[in-house]
This record gives sequence, C-alpha cells and structure tokens, in this order.
Amino acid sequence: YVRATGPLSISLDETKKLSNDMRKIFLSFDEVKQVMSQTGRPNDGTDATGFYNMEFHVDIYPKKEWKRKQSKEQLIERMQEKLKGFPGISLNFSQPISDNVEEAVSGVKGSIVVKMFGENFEFIEQQEEKIEAILKTVDGIEDLGILRNLGQPELQINLDQKKMALYGVSTADANAVIEMAIGGKAATEIYEGERKFDLIIRYPENFRNDENSISQLRVPTIAGSNVQLGEISSIRKITGPSMIYRDKHKRYGAIKFSIRGRDMGSVIEEAQQKVNAQIKLPKDYKLEWAGDFENQQRATARLSQAVPVSLLLIFFILFILFGNFKDALLVLNNVPFAMIGGILALLIVGINFNISAGIGFIALFGICVQNGVILLTKFKSNIATLKHKAEWTFTDAMRDGVASRFRPVLMTALMAAIGLMPAALSTGIGSEASKPLAVVVIGGLITNTIFNLFVYPIVFYWSYNKKVKRMSLVNPA
Repeated sequence: YVRATGPLSISLDETKKLSNDMRKIFLSFDEVKQVMSQTGRPNDGTDATGFYNMEFHVDIYPKKEWKRKQSKEQLIERMQEKLKGFPGISLNFSQPISDNVEEAVSGVKGSIVVKMFGENFEFIEQQEEKIEAILKTVDGIEDLGILRNLGQPELQINLDQKKMALYGVSTADANAVIEMAIGGKAATEIYEGERKFDLIIRYPENFRNDENSISQLRVPTIAGSNVQLGEISSIRKITGPSMIYRDKHKRYGAIKFSIRGRDMGSVIEEAQQKVNAQIKLPKDYKLEWAGDFENQQRATARLSQAVPVSLLLIFFILFILFGNFKDALLVLNNVPFAMIGGILALLIVGINFNISAGIGFIALFGICVQNGVILLTKFKSNIATLKHKAEWTFTDAMRDGVASRFRPVLMTALMAAIGLMPAALSTGIGSEASKPLAVVVIGGLITNTIFNLFVYPIVFYWSYNKKVKRMSLVNPA
C-alpha cells in the first residue's frame, strides 16, 4: 500500500497524469502482479483530503515466486529510487490496515510524526523545512515528508474602519456588496415538486474576475452616494491554510517519516539529539514526537514493569514450592542463560528488540524455569535416597538425575521450539508481530537446554556438596 502526496494546489488533471505514470512504474517491477490507484478522498467521504492525495494498492506475487532474491525492504528501496523522478511528491509505504492504525494513533498519514504546535503557520513551515533537512542526515529514516498546512489561494479584503467612517460606509453594507458580488446571495426560492432551491444573485464574472475588478465595486454610503471598494479597503492575494491539524485543542504542523533498517529507539534518539541541538523555538511553540514511537514508549514503560513483576511472581511461586530461598534462586539461574540465547538469536536473525520480543522473553522465563524445576526436583529426590544406597555417591545421584530427566527436558524445549518454528520462519504480512517472539523463545530454549543438561548440574553440585557431606557424616553407610 503506497500513499503519494503531491502539492496542495495540484489540479485533478495533473494528479491523474501523475497517478498513471506512477502506476506504470509499479507495474514495471516483475514482483508486482497488479496495481489499483485512487485519487482524492475515499468513496465514502470519511477522509477529508484533496486531489493531491494518491493511493496505490500494489499487489505483489508471493515471495517464493520472485526472480530476485531480495527482501521486501529492498524492493521498496528499488521502487523509491525509480519514483524519485517526480518532484514534490511525498511517498509512504505501508499496509492498508496498519496505515489506518498509524493515522488513528498519530493523527496524520504517517508511521512516526514530529508535531510542532503553534499559531503562525508560516513560521511553523519554515521550522519544519529545517527539521526535515536535519532528519535527512539520520540513517534509517525513510518516507520523509512535510504535511503542509498552507496551500489554499485566498483573496483577502481588509476593510479600513477609518476610511469607512470618513466616507460614511457601514461594515454591513460593505460586506453585503462583497458577498453578493463574489459569492452570491439567495434572493428567493424555486420549487420543483417537493424540492426547493435557492435562487442566487451574483455579479457578472467581469466584475469579479481579478483584484482590480473587485476593487472597483461600488459600495453605498449613508449620504446616498457610493464609493469604490478599493478606496475603503486593501485587497491582496495570499496563500492560506488548506488543512488545519489540531491536537489537544491546539494547532500544529507535522513532519512524517518511517523507519527501516534500524531499530526505532536509536533512530529517534539520534534524531531528537540533532533536532534539539539545532532548533530553538520560542516559548509559544513546542515539538512533540508521536505515532509508533509514542506507542513504543508507552509499551516499553509497561514492559519495564511487567518483566520485574513476572520474575518476582516466579520467585514467589518457587519459594512456596521448595520452601527456601536457595532452591528458588537455583532455579532462577536459568533465566540469564535463556536471555543470552534470546538476545543472540535476535542478533543473528537481524531483528531489532521490540514489544513482541519483550513478550517472548517473558514466555521464555516460564519455560526455562519449568525445566529447572524438573531437574532440581529429581536431584533432591536422589539426594534423599543416598542413605538407602550405600554404593551411590553424590556424583552418581547427579548423573542419574540428568539421565532420567534428559528426555523430559529435551521434549519440553523441542515441543515449544517446533511449535514456534513456522512463526520464526515466516516472512509474509503480519510476520513482524509474531516473528520476534518466536525467535526469542527458540534461541533462549537452545542455550537454556544446554545449560540445563551440562552446566546446571554442576551449579547444583557446588551448592549442595557440603550439605551432602554433612549428611554422610551423620548417616554413615
């Protein structure tokens, strides 16, 4: 799904021409099956936008049918390179549903947005152009564009109250002449059956087709004479706002962008440092970073609370199960080794840490703790039987425990890993939500299983060696 945004003043004919040319470029890629485009607002009128808005649904073949071995990100880069030939066009690559979600979150058509709150749109756009130039220097930022507020041609007529008083012209009379001449005024109603229509009276076009003609409109005075509109007002053409964005009851301008090839946290941190160092705003203006970044900040804050709480709950349950801190801590020793595997798996696959990966770590903690409980329970059971088996040593008890629990531990890890393998290998739409979780769990299970079977017994041996020796002295064979 590609959204192209042109200049606000672009005509419908020019937009159609651009849309056709861009559609041909998309179809020139072997990976593209078909392209459907739409210009302007949606058919249901739910999105107030103009002719400058072009949307493309680019239907691509399944990845296994692609002739080139490339990722979707590389395909997007190739498309962007070819579309650079259209000046003034801002592109945004997304998915239909995620695009709607992004707009609902950020308030604009973009994944991440920098909002500048203030009243003066001219000042806002000047600062936005400076920020855009800064953001272009940050690696990982793509689909960069300014969502401009200004772009609507306007004719501004400012009545001079002093001159009006000098000529004896009332504000109501002047406004009535301007309204009737330019916009027209309803004089009566016409009925056609049950339908009725206003009959509009308006000056002929030659009286209102330019500034000079409008300035010569005659306005009545109190004395019964009339005066030209240009004598009592200043008339000029300006570029006004065509779209006014508001958030929290305040006006703002926006710069939208997406992130590809880097993790969101480091990109935003670098961008904020550069912008804060070079952009100094008056006290009535402020910047706000929103969109997916805002969501990530909230989710990260929740995750920073959820992970410690999860570990505390696990420790509390283990303490109730074993009745002492020592055994609970021994089982929790599995957690760091599981985390190492999850982190290494993310690095190997090239996935940045995100909320899905964080949830994967929480799920991983539960599985690795379960394997620790299986082994520790068997080890303690064998220690209790040492006094009944004179030929056994503590080492024999540990070896038997590992041998008897090798299959349960391995099957527990394999069951979870095999179940999550399709998600870990997926590359289709939506895989970015489940793949990090699966990769973390599978990677963590690999290192945790190795630790459980080869390292954990040694740690347990060191912890209980003195206790077993005291038991053997108290209960000699």
